Amino acid sequence: MEEKEYPNVLIDTTLGHFQVELWEHRAPITVKNFVRYVRESFYDGTIFHRVIDNFMIQGGGLTPDMRQKQSGLHSPIRNEADAGLSNVRGTIAMARTKEIDSASSQFFINVNDNTFLDHQNDTPKGFGYAVFGRVIEGMEDVVDKICKLKTSTIGPHSDVPAKPVMINSIKIL
Repeated sequence: MEEKEYPNVLIDTTLGHFQVELWEHRAPITVKNFVRYVRESFYDGTIFHRVIDNFMIQGGGLTPDMRQKQSGLHSPIRNEADAGLSNVRGTIAMARTKEIDSASSQFFINVNDNTFLDHQNDTPKGFGYAVFGRVIEGMEDVVDKICKLKTSTIGPHSDVPAKPVMINSIKIL
């Protein structure tokens, strides 16, 4: 079988754009899932809905009115947090619920070394969050700027940027 490499992606937001290198060779299930959502333009019009200074920015699932974007959702994927990759500054990882294999479209960018999110053991609490790439351009200019935004609580959602940060598009380069 021919090994397929995925190129980098450009994430264009209302605060600028940043580029992410995908690590298909280390997290093939996760990258394939992310690229599928990108190719379907699923992320276009979603927001970074959870922003915590010195921790991470999360997006890829909610619209500006804080509704879960349903169109095009696929089944959750197997968690590849046990692949040996670490949630260090600049890496992109899949968000999930308390269930180990529950990641679907939402992702986050680590703005700090968050190694406590790495795989520790096979329990739901210790399994970790699957890293699948890293920001290679725009970390300081865009991601750090998003992370410093003023946030508020909207309904059950905390750490929501007071002014929405839209993901205009994610394109494969």
